[in-house]
Amino acid sequence: MAPVKVIVQFDNSPALALLGSLGAGGAQLQKKFKHFPKTMSFTVPASAVQLIAKLPGVRYISPDRSVKRRLDITAATVGATLAQQSGFTGDGVGVAIVDSGIDTTHPDLAGRVVYSEDFVGTGTRDFYGHGTHVAGIVGGNGAASGGQFKGIAPKVNLINLRALDETGSGSDSAVIAAIDRAIDLKSTYNIRVMNLSLGRPIYDAFYADPLCQAVEAAWQAGIVVVVAAGNEGRDNYSVNQGYATITSPANDPWVITVGAMKTEGTTVRGDDMIASYSSKGPSLIDHFVKPDIVAPGNQIVSLRVPGSTLDLAYPNNAIGSTYFLMNGTSMAAPVVAGAAAILFQEYPGLTPDQVKARLMKTASKSFPASTIATDPDSGQTFTSYYDIFTVGAGYLDIGAALNNTDLAAGTAPSPVAVFDQTTGTVRVVNPDQIAWGDQIAWGDQIAWGDQIAWGDQIAWGDNVVWGDNVVWGDNVVWGDNVVWGDNFIWTSTATPLAQSNTSASNSIWKATTMTAASTATAESTTVKGEK
Repeated sequence: MAPVKVIVQFDNSPALALLGSLGAGGAQLQKKFKHFPKTMSFTVPASAVQLIAKLPGVRYISPDRSVKRRLDITAATVGATLAQQSGFTGDGVGVAIVDSGIDTTHPDLAGRVVYSEDFVGTGTRDFYGHGTHVAGIVGGNGAASGGQFKGIAPKVNLINLRALDETGSGSDSAVIAAIDRAIDLKSTYNIRVMNLSLGRPIYDAFYADPLCQAVEAAWQAGIVVVVAAGNEGRDNYSVNQGYATITSPANDPWVITVGAMKTEGTTVRGDDMIASYSSKGPSLIDHFVKPDIVAPGNQIVSLRVPGSTLDLAYPNNAIGSTYFLMNGTSMAAPVVAGAAAILFQEYPGLTPDQVKARLMKTASKSFPASTIATDPDSGQTFTSYYDIFTVGAGYLDIGAALNNTDLAAGTAPSPVAVFDQTTGTVRVVNPDQIAWGDQIAWGDQIAWGDQIAWGDQIAWGDNVVWGDNVVWGDNVVWGDNVVWGDNFIWTSTATPLAQSNTSASNSIWKATTMTAASTATAESTTVKGEK
């Protein structure tokens, strides 16, 4: 049987004897991680996976899965333009871009890509064209456009950590290695923010998913981690109308998960609509309320890499020789990453949890009840409802965040949606009220209160009150075939099923699942934006 690549999580840093046992089973060590000493990647014979999983000290085994991949209006819509005019540019703040690389020769980034490293094996250049676009949204200075296409924080320093190849594909281990390096370089380059516009399907509970464990380690090290929600909001394969389509590691409760809005070609928020492809919560298995926030992500003009894979595949998306148009939550995430950098410039003492709480609390919460989008190619229409699983805490507002001085106490993990099958009601609770297992410690205090993030329009707590702006709509039937039904396995006690799957014998991935079905793309669409 052909060898397979796996990631092994241990109970403790593995002793030489345990590593020797793994070697005897045919395992070949591929990667060790400085800041994740209990996690390693190996190549092993497929027939040996179950035997290795039963070794004492082996906590969890998963495949080394595959992960894959208009600015002037955007900046004005979220308040970045006014912030820049007041001197808030992210000056001195480091933002790590874990993506397909960054074109360091682009004039909009000249001199500000302060570090580059390749975790794919073919160099640090952006052969795909995605990472440079993302970097431009975070911190392009508009030099090639006379300042027209300027990023959110145009004076940040960028750390280029290439984990996706020329096709926009990568692996869990490459992304984890890039995150490991960002933690290592945090003090050297003042890395306060990390952007991951990538993802893959969710296969494990968050506490067993190696990608989630890596982003949590970065968060605990003091780095705000911003992740694209995914672009599966139109997916009705499971008859769930696009709900429960958040990807990993956007499902992690600590990170800031970002959905995509459409600016409708104006600088005001009043006419903006959710992009129908933006993935919706709750997250599979753990049922976290995601996304946390939304930001512009449709028809975003940013930096072009001539001759890159995306550039050659979509020549009509080129805006002159130096800019390129793309759509997706990949483009929305760096808008929020730039906003976080601006907050750190003004308030360098903030913790990641305080940044998350402040961005969510100050987000605009004025939305229509529903909107209809039309696919420009097929003519198919999609109705979106502005509920908590679609827009989270609201629409990013940088000005409001800068003007707010609240310092949330405690941690700010995303809350959990709980469905009671006996009463047919939904509650939203702090995650410390769920029995996740002994290994999960949330801390002494959770930051969220009734008003801390969602305001008067959405009241949270044991008895959730869905306000006028949280409309489920007549077409969203909360029944057996949608989010709360058998396809997503909600228990009558509202305890996530996967919490019990932590023993070695239950933690094995099935070898038959390691197929093309486990492959995701970088979270962006480069075709025409929806109407």
